[in-house]
Amino acid sequence: MSLKVNQLTKSFGPNKAVDEVSFEIENPSVVGFLGPNGAGKTTTMRIITGYLSPSSGTVEIDNTRMTSENAELRANIGYLPESNPLYTELEVHEYLKFAAQLSGMNGAQAVQRLGYVVDRCGLKDVLYEPIFHLSKGFKQRVGLAQAIIHDPKMLILDEPTSGLDPNQVVGIRSLISELAQEKLVVLSTHILSEVQSLCSRVLIINAGKLVLDAKSDDLEHTGTDNVKIVVKSAAPIEAVKETFESEFHPLKLISDTEDGAFSLQLSIRDSAGLRERIFDVCVSRGYKILALTKSGSDLEKVFRELTVGSDEKGQ
Repeated sequence: MSLKVNQLTKSFGPNKAVDEVSFEIENPSVVGFLGPNGAGKTTTMRIITGYLSPSSGTVEIDNTRMTSENAELRANIGYLPESNPLYTELEVHEYLKFAAQLSGMNGAQAVQRLGYVVDRCGLKDVLYEPIFHLSKGFKQRVGLAQAIIHDPKMLILDEPTSGLDPNQVVGIRSLISELAQEKLVVLSTHILSEVQSLCSRVLIINAGKLVLDAKSDDLEHTGTDNVKIVVKSAAPIEAVKETFESEFHPLKLISDTEDGAFSLQLSIRDSAGLRERIFDVCVSRGYKILALTKSGSDLEKVFRELTVGSDEKGQ
């Protein structure tokens, strides 16, 4: 299964909800699709699944162009929308059987898949309950069950663990990891720890534009590193500050002197060879290095750097 999104654009009147977004996914995996509210995530997912038509650009699944009329292609997609629409007057087993029938499964297939999704989504105890009686967490599990009951090749999951308690979240994450062994999973969530634990790749969209496409393992090298240095010098604090600002601008913080020691915090985007550069500067100036610590970029920090509004950046 492969997914190719090419120059995807969707406008609602004068507003562009999605602005020339492009990416490709080719192998079974979990890809995190992130962005602040209103960034264009849900619109993009709706276009991928064929629920919306793009203003321009294309979506291809296994080299076949997705359209709202392509029922065969859409049958290979499991979709859990953000709103999780359910027929709440039906009992859980009735709704899931109905979902199976809509996917074209015969009686024997439907029974087999029903047993699987009930077990994997933890619905045994509520199987004969009307959906409107269920808690939000159980309704979310019913929505996930309908998304996988027809054994699709690709899953588009918009906030799949919303409303679940911690134990339920662990179970659903385990299920998603299991499904990703043979399926392509696109996962949207505001829980960044969920992305870090599940996703091998991260896409971030902001104001309709794709602003990051990176492997999860590479995120520590993305964005800005915070570096704290404690040095001891006979030189005045102004001279030490000037030295580090000239070599490692910008300087974020410098402490008062204490026993001839200075504590500095730098914000550095290019940290390649950083320790050696700091060592060379200190040796050349006669500074003694008492401490050197670096906190690399994590997903939360990268997300904020790429999506925070300009008004917030100035605060």
